[in-house]
Amino acid sequence: MSSQAKPDPDDESFFCQLCSTIKFSRSDFREDNAGATTPSSPWTEPTHTQSHITPQAASLLRSPTKRQVHAQSTTISTSSMDELLNHSVEWPNHPDLFPPLAATATPMHVHAPHLLPAPPKPHHHAAALRFTVAASAAAPSATTRKAVIVGGGLAGLAAATHLTSLSVPFTLVEASDRLGGRVATDVVDGYRLDRGFQIFLTAYPECRRLLDFPALRLRPFYPGALVFSGAGDGEKPSFHLLSDPFRLPLRSISAAFSPIGTLSDKVLVGLTRLRAAATPDNVILSSPETTTARHLEQLGFSPSIVERFLRPFLAGIFFDPALDTSSRLFELVFKRLALGDNALPEDGIGAIASQLAERLPAGSVRLNSRAAAIDPYSGVTLDTGEIISGDLGVIVAVEQPEAEKLLPQLSNREKPNKKSAERSTVCLYFSADWALVEDPILLLNGSGKGIVNNMFFATNVAPSYAPAGKVLVSVSLVGSFADREDADLAEEVVRELGGWFGAGEVASWRHLRTYRIGFAQPDQTPPTAPAGRDPRVGDGVYVCGDHWCSATFDGALVSGRRAAEALAKDRGLSS
Repeated sequence: MSSQAKPDPDDESFFCQLCSTIKFSRSDFREDNAGATTPSSPWTEPTHTQSHITPQAASLLRSPTKRQVHAQSTTISTSSMDELLNHSVEWPNHPDLFPPLAATATPMHVHAPHLLPAPPKPHHHAAALRFTVAASAAAPSATTRKAVIVGGGLAGLAAATHLTSLSVPFTLVEASDRLGGRVATDVVDGYRLDRGFQIFLTAYPECRRLLDFPALRLRPFYPGALVFSGAGDGEKPSFHLLSDPFRLPLRSISAAFSPIGTLSDKVLVGLTRLRAAATPDNVILSSPETTTARHLEQLGFSPSIVERFLRPFLAGIFFDPALDTSSRLFELVFKRLALGDNALPEDGIGAIASQLAERLPAGSVRLNSRAAAIDPYSGVTLDTGEIISGDLGVIVAVEQPEAEKLLPQLSNREKPNKKSAERSTVCLYFSADWALVEDPILLLNGSGKGIVNNMFFATNVAPSYAPAGKVLVSVSLVGSFADREDADLAEEVVRELGGWFGAGEVASWRHLRTYRIGFAQPDQTPPTAPAGRDPRVGDGVYVCGDHWCSATFDGALVSGRRAAEALAKDRGLSS
């Protein structure tokens, strides 16, 4: 290859731009003596149909000489991001948004832009050290006046973490046998299975303040997506690569006339991305509000790019294929995508909750303890009849349906004439012997057909998600599919993905587990309050959760902090 300019690897932005068309290929494979799966011969004509792979796209597909999971050796670097997030952005002259280009050759393999090797020594944020030291103190005595936190999800853990930092004693009661709520990871036969499709956005400011990123060992996704556009009768399946034009500009040039979206769509994606990155949060959160679908139309995006890319992409984030989600939340998430990476912790998404739980004082958590009633004077009554005194107050940190049961005054408080529209999803996991795409990229269903919304090979992002030599496949559906059995869904998913990759390629996949997340997110249709509401809902009673702020990791953490701060202030326990 001739020497070409490539983007600065420290550029801190994100969003997808459409790039070169991929015609997916299938090959005959055999097992060699060492047990590794290899093609019968590189690019041999198979006995079944084979489609064309363009040279520019070849690096995204499985290797022609081996079928090994592509292990990512990079971790997320936060130093330059901190500088960007902690300073005002002057658009369009901010150097982080317009980095210089280095005159070096662009490699064929997909790389992880602006990611640096793991630091030689563990680094802990100052906040993490402060909380850890506070948590190491001896647990308060039984006679100490305490607060009670109901719910051990992200919001409850954030509230507990901040009460700990303020030396406010508390008891956290959690109905299940573990902390974390929906942010959890199960280990099944050596595979790490996140409870539902979840991706961590590194640009969330509250996450950056509260979490120790290096300890999470974050593994990044490719800054873009691979869109399956379908296959007609007798036609070969086709995929289209979407790359961030600012991190990977050379990969985006050839996409100018790709069949997904118009040329003006490509320009508009870049302009929308720059505007979102440069807009302060308070401006986004106070802007006129409509639905995301209407907002995209007002911005000028064509139906082609909405239906084939933006709808499946955003449906995977909001679990809302109709795109009725608030335009404010869209702009807020779009900004985080522009300024950071999509990533997974090496130990699974549950590592986020585990890190917070490890900072809590000994004896402050009670698992398998379900709250049945809340009284601001007597405290929290468990379903066993036991009463836990909450002299300092009660923080209700459960998901919206449960919060409305415990505090009926919350039901449709902001939307009295509207039925709540919860978001559901189903996530299926499969074990495979090889990855059909080699790199850590999200695949979207842009065909408008089938039940699969998105999928990816999790071990391409973090090899630790599966035992050595195995591949973990994650497939996400949007909706509850309540009338379908798990086995039926698994069969249909495999059959559908056989149309993407070839029936023979997916025939050996083994179904591991299906997760049905009935309440994946709260209603985020307008009108909303993504900036958050006052946590005080009664004398000594406080509410937090993603339904009380924005339906994001950051929204849950922010609302938990605000509830803890309000309780401490009301009781004269903070300055």
